[in-house]
Amino acid sequence: METYEGKSDHPIVKSKVGGSRMFIGLSSFQMLAMFRRGLFYTFLSIYMRYYLELTVTQTTLYATLPMVASSICQMFVWGRISDRLQKRRTLIIIGEVIAGILLLITFWVHRAFDNLTTAGFVIIIGLTVIEVFWSMSNIGWSALVSDLYPSKERSRVMAQLTSIGGIGRILGIFLGGFLYEGFFTFNYEGWGFREGILFYLAAAAMFLSTLPMIFMVPEGGVSSKIDADNASLTEPQLHVSATDQQNSKENSSRLLIIFVIFIISMVFINFGRNSVAVTYSQYLNIEGLFSVDVNSRMISYIANVRSFATILVGIFAGRLSKKFGHGITLLIGSAMALFYLFLTAIGSQLWVIFFGSFLAGASEVIIMAAAYAFAADLIPETRRAKLFGIYNATFFLSWGLASTLVTGPLVDSLISQGNSDQFAYQAGFYVGMTITFVGMLIFGGLLFYKKKKMDIINE
Repeated sequence: METYEGKSDHPIVKSKVGGSRMFIGLSSFQMLAMFRRGLFYTFLSIYMRYYLELTVTQTTLYATLPMVASSICQMFVWGRISDRLQKRRTLIIIGEVIAGILLLITFWVHRAFDNLTTAGFVIIIGLTVIEVFWSMSNIGWSALVSDLYPSKERSRVMAQLTSIGGIGRILGIFLGGFLYEGFFTFNYEGWGFREGILFYLAAAAMFLSTLPMIFMVPEGGVSSKIDADNASLTEPQLHVSATDQQNSKENSSRLLIIFVIFIISMVFINFGRNSVAVTYSQYLNIEGLFSVDVNSRMISYIANVRSFATILVGIFAGRLSKKFGHGITLLIGSAMALFYLFLTAIGSQLWVIFFGSFLAGASEVIIMAAAYAFAADLIPETRRAKLFGIYNATFFLSWGLASTLVTGPLVDSLISQGNSDQFAYQAGFYVGMTITFVGMLIFGGLLFYKKKKMDIINE
């Protein structure tokens, strides 16, 4: 097995045909993955809240429990297996196939229950089991991109892949908005989930996404005789002097400090901006909130503005990192996320919501590209999958855990006290802003510390 990182003379990197074929394969997979997510998850929260009649906190569990399972498995199971076997593409393919099969089983079991609350918890449990295997694909993807591209290319490539994925997300959200209520004609709200068409299409996308990985993308992985579990945060060096060994040990400790603080800051940034991920569509669906009715199709238009921003800004996100550095670019993206939460909370006109949605998409692609590149520079090849599992946890857990622990109980509590639904949901946005800002302060302090004391990461 061999890595392509930093090897400009490697046949795949050097050959325009090989490099283009590989990028097309990665792009195709990303587009299908985002198509499936936009199709399925954009409206699942509404289905569980207003059709299955779960509480706000209960609806957040469909994101929290699966993401907890995913993060644990990435860090302690699949990440270690990937590093030991140096298999990336194989994990992606196996994970997508198993997840697709289990998603169909989840639909059939949930449909068998007439009790709506029970059906809702079947979906939650089913998605949790699915994520145990889906996490194989997630960790494989993170490590694979770092394996195939050198450090200076990662931010640009990740931004481009995220941008292309936005096209798939637009198509998925658009189709999901029509199928949620019926097959292009109104049947009833929640029809697409209850009758299964959204489950079937999402599973089909998973199966199809394995084809470009099989035929167009190399396995990835790195060559190393060093046991990955014993590798340090610096690359292994042989035949070095005692002084060099001491310097290497000190640099390893400094890198570890940076990595830990970076992870802490990303927990706050991601948990803050994504604390309303589950409740966002529920908030827009509140009756009388705007002068026009916001149904599933209108929500799909709002969500697709976010996807459009992901596509547009993704083209330039790599240039931002190149000009300002990964760290400053990450702060810019976080500030945009903060402003998106503020606009959504105060917006009484739909155009404000649309603009906020655009900022959400722009901030997402900037944060993902810059944070990924920042993390990749800290993580050594031999421990890539394991440490990326920790990094990925800051993203995956943020989609539900903050909602379950903070936003969901806050909204339910305020509503039970007699406050309006609008006031309760808006309070959740303000809390999300506060959490995001704390993360920005921590990361800003890290950049200052690095610049003044260490200057060991090339941005």
